[in-house]
Amino acid sequence: MREWLIEHLICPTCPGEVGLSLSVTAREGDDILEGELACPACDARFPVRGGVPRFTPAGADYCGNFGFQWNKWRALQIDRLSGHQLSAGRFFGDSGWDPAWLEGKLILDAGCGAGRFSDVAASAGARVIACDLSSAVNACRETTAAWDGRVQPIQASIFDLPLRRGIFDGVFCMGVIQHTPDPKRLMSGLPAFLKPGGRLAYNFYEADFWPWLQGIKYALRLVTPHLPTGATLALSRALVRVFFPLTAAFARLPVFRTLNVMIPICPVHDSVLTPEQRYAWTVLDTFDWYSPRYEKRQKHKEVIRLLTDAGMTEVTGRAGAVIARAPTRG
Repeated sequence: MREWLIEHLICPTCPGEVGLSLSVTAREGDDILEGELACPACDARFPVRGGVPRFTPAGADYCGNFGFQWNKWRALQIDRLSGHQLSAGRFFGDSGWDPAWLEGKLILDAGCGAGRFSDVAASAGARVIACDLSSAVNACRETTAAWDGRVQPIQASIFDLPLRRGIFDGVFCMGVIQHTPDPKRLMSGLPAFLKPGGRLAYNFYEADFWPWLQGIKYALRLVTPHLPTGATLALSRALVRVFFPLTAAFARLPVFRTLNVMIPICPVHDSVLTPEQRYAWTVLDTFDWYSPRYEKRQKHKEVIRLLTDAGMTEVTGRAGAVIARAPTRG
């Protein structure tokens, strides 16, 4: 971690915003590798391990499957490392943010995974605090190391962020909301971290008719979230091995393409990817389907209403994505 991060951190257990002190036991230049953060008020202590501040208590990680998958497939969805622009396309398409706007901004990535979108924001010149509950923060640190400290991962719950309120120019939470135990609480809480006029972007699974066509997936999901990670991965690989050729054939035939939604894998056939990348991405996304403990879909109109009632402005959205701005003062 870099020292610029410390001024933004607070004790997550104390009322108010109590800053933390830092003791360092190992560093490389200005990169702090090992140490400890301490609260002067309650004496709570939080380790810095592997260059990442750790605020997650033992046993509090309900999404270890994501830690596993993002460390395993760390580079696959990173545009810069895999030779595509799929992540940038999704990030800017769902957020509506202009790349030029990000230059010099402080951004919160709530649920960073391997740093897929943090990397995009950093490439546009932003500083990013990237938070994840799982060990995916280790992959994020490695993924974004090329940006010379502009991305700072922290391991913490996005329901209990150890961060000062009202400091971020932009907050985004993409591909995460549906996998949390209380999506409405999460979506209601994140705007507090925005500066006046700051920008908010949410991406989520839409509660639409598609799940009714995915009966096999949801029948399997009665079991798969409770399986050991290795068993879910083995099942995902077996399903992809059987069904991937069929989905590839359907993808080439427009009249049959929509049938892929009924097949119990999550096929990826983007032409910009190599055949090997398409297959690996399909295994990843299929595992991502079956392994999460939670899948709580949202209706974008209800998310718009939630943010509007919370006082956000310029709230707009479409299926699976909502954007807004914090009110300006005066």
